[in-house]
Amino acid sequence: MQSAKETPVAVTDHVEILSSRLFGVAPSMLFEAFADPVKLAQWWGPDGFTNEIHEFDLRPGGRWVILMKTEEGAEFLNHSTFQEVLAPERIVFLHHDPIHVFTLEMDFRPEDGGTRLSWRMLMEPNEENTKFKAFIAYANEQNFDRLERVLGLTNALTA
Repeated sequence: MQSAKETPVAVTDHVEILSSRLFGVAPSMLFEAFADPVKLAQWWGPDGFTNEIHEFDLRPGGRWVILMKTEEGAEFLNHSTFQEVLAPERIVFLHHDPIHVFTLEMDFRPEDGGTRLSWRMLMEPNEENTKFKAFIAYANEQNFDRLERVLGLTNALTA
């Protein structure tokens, strides 16, 4: 199946990063790729990262703690709290640290050819977040690329 990519970046009263891609699978399969910590650890983060999930309680108020490691050995222990979970349609979480505090809204919408996964990241409009928004949007695309590989999808098509 093929994928459509689009990543507009906008600045409102928050730094907003929108990432969206069509995945050639059912909403339940795409949702499960996030909801299953074993699968999630395989694709989360930009290229070159490996992950250890220390805590994963996918429910409103539940915590998510993930240790992300770069190929060079740098480690980033990330802490998040789930705010909204509606399987297989939507996940919202607040990422507390280590670097960027942000809210990520994930929507899983059926569409011809599969499911569109849309991410909406909202961060405070400070200098650091504004400076890194293009990098973060690019990293989100790498997340989607890694997710496609975990799902066994190939032949991505830009639309």
